[in-house]
Amino acid sequence: MWNQFFLLEEYTGTDTQYVGKLHTDQDKGDGNLKYILTGDGAGSLFVIDENTGDIHAAKKLDREEKSLYILRAKAIDRKTGRQVEPESEFIIKIHDINDNEPKFTKDLYTASVPEMSGVGIIKTALPDMSRENREQYQVVIQAKDMGGQMGGLSGTTTVNITLTDVNNNPPRFPQSTYQFNSPESVPLGTHVGRIKADDPDVGENAEMEYSIAEGDGTDMFDVITDKDTQEGIITVKQNLDFESKMLYTLRVDASNTHPDPRFLHLGPFKDTAVVKISVEDIDEPPVFSKLYYLIEVDEDVKEGSIIGQVTAYDPDAMNNLIKYSIDRHTDMDRIFSIHSENGSIFTLKPLDRESSPWHNITITATEINNSKQSSHIPVFIRILDINDHAPEFAMYYETFVCENAKPGQLIQTVSVMDRDDPPRGHKFFFEPVPEFPLNPNFTIVDNKDNTAGIMTRKDGYSRNKMSTYLLPILIFDNDYPIQSSTGTLTIRVCACDNQGNMQSCNAEALVLSAGLSTGALIAILLCIIILLVLVVLFAALKRQRKKEPLIISKDDVRDNIVTYNDEGGGEEDTQAFDIGTLRNPEAREDSKLRRDVMPETIFQIRRTVPLWENIDVQDFIHRRLKENDSDPSAPPYDSLATYAYEGNDSIADSLSSLESLTADCNQDYDYLSDWGPRFKKLADMYGGDDSDRD
Repeated sequence: MWNQFFLLEEYTGTDTQYVGKLHTDQDKGDGNLKYILTGDGAGSLFVIDENTGDIHAAKKLDREEKSLYILRAKAIDRKTGRQVEPESEFIIKIHDINDNEPKFTKDLYTASVPEMSGVGIIKTALPDMSRENREQYQVVIQAKDMGGQMGGLSGTTTVNITLTDVNNNPPRFPQSTYQFNSPESVPLGTHVGRIKADDPDVGENAEMEYSIAEGDGTDMFDVITDKDTQEGIITVKQNLDFESKMLYTLRVDASNTHPDPRFLHLGPFKDTAVVKISVEDIDEPPVFSKLYYLIEVDEDVKEGSIIGQVTAYDPDAMNNLIKYSIDRHTDMDRIFSIHSENGSIFTLKPLDRESSPWHNITITATEINNSKQSSHIPVFIRILDINDHAPEFAMYYETFVCENAKPGQLIQTVSVMDRDDPPRGHKFFFEPVPEFPLNPNFTIVDNKDNTAGIMTRKDGYSRNKMSTYLLPILIFDNDYPIQSSTGTLTIRVCACDNQGNMQSCNAEALVLSAGLSTGALIAILLCIIILLVLVVLFAALKRQRKKEPLIISKDDVRDNIVTYNDEGGGEEDTQAFDIGTLRNPEAREDSKLRRDVMPETIFQIRRTVPLWENIDVQDFIHRRLKENDSDPSAPPYDSLATYAYEGNDSIADSLSSLESLTADCNQDYDYLSDWGPRFKKLADMYGGDDSDRD
């Protein structure tokens, strides 16, 4: 019976290490039994003497590799091969010896501890250790076993210790005063200079911000913080002027943005520096008194009139003289000009609001001593309206009246337009012209809304008697001075249906047959063209025939016919007809014989009654046709009767200048100015002095 054996590790003896002995009571010592060993390391690490049962360790063992081995032993009869006892299990344990020194898990350890820290596992040896003096430390640590007694083993490791930063240092300017220069009139936001305070801390503990504490330039300058470089940037806040102030003094603070309350007892975590800024004088361009100018002028202002003035000055101490000019790219028509010394703007040409209500020009002010220094200013010129245009029809009206119209019917509504723009709005009035105050055919009705209605005044109109009527309308406005014009409305007489819809306005349409269509007219025209072509061809063929001689032979004796194509003396031959009849219709009433027929004494020429007083042309022709049809002296063939009837004399008398040589040279034509704007040109030609007409 056995339980376990013990064996030392790392045995260094010359012989194998004896472990123990196996023995059974059945062993008589005669060598009939055989011991067999199985299990962990049997046969390799552990060997057994099969006769005696002694167990030895064949190799050096290491407890750190394996500290326990489980083996089984049995004894068998050599002759029969049977087990004399059941198989038994035993354990071999390896005793430890101090053959390994202590080892750290890492070759190098890294640790950090805030500066100024107190006691810890690894504690500072000196009070108030400062990172700013030394940041990195290296410590070697040794570990011993056996409680540090004699014979024990030891191991070492290295620990790198870093002191982390705390905000225990305030910012400090390296110098107490900074000096910068800045030209005047630099753009707003321009950087004047940079200042920087030093802070031994790092990271957010070194972050700071700058501010202007006081000084005479707090309104003129500003300071911003560059987060990347931790610098303070001085910028221009308002326009600088050398002539106003040449030197500014500022007090700028730099303070930590993340102070540590534990170290506030060390003092304020900010610093102050003085910043002086000198303004440099530069040659500046002229400055206008305004950003822009607005000038209002009436459109009837006379040429050469002063309409406004611009002023500019030199902001420099030199106060150079300035000259003014107009940028002609903004006044291509040269309507305006400017006095080069005092800036007075005056007109060169007449103004017309209706064509150009606004004029936008640019004025340039230039230093006389330095032409490179110049400034520009816009000048907006507004042309104020003057009532100088007469109202007129807003469009061309195609007006018609039905033949079957009744009195009081509205045939047209007219409206007018005026190029003027009065401040109180347009107001127009409509009246008949004074020469014809009462029109027997139409009535003009003012609708009081800047329109007028044309009404019929009689019952029915005839295209045969009068196909077109001219209705003059007097139009005037209510502005000062009042402008008026006469618009003439052309009214055609048309055939209409019962609903008043126009059907035809041409008088020739009555002559055409009702059943004659457009296709029939085209066919008739084609037939006429074909007949003309045939006639031309027939005439051409006839000319190509050879003419036969008048006398074929000498034996043929007959009378010779001589033909003369003499048509008479033309207009000098006064025996054909009396040309005076054509010139003067009154001569037709005289008892003169017709010269186109042979007069017969048995017939007496009948005198006709004069019909020239206020007679319609159509009635005049009908009566003359009737007289000629009943005239017994007329020939039995068709003849042409010419009538040169011109109607009644015009109330304006003759406008011809053929007899102007016999007229009085001092005739007064001033009345033409009262006829309206359409006769203005004629009034200017004849109404002026003799020198003007020449």
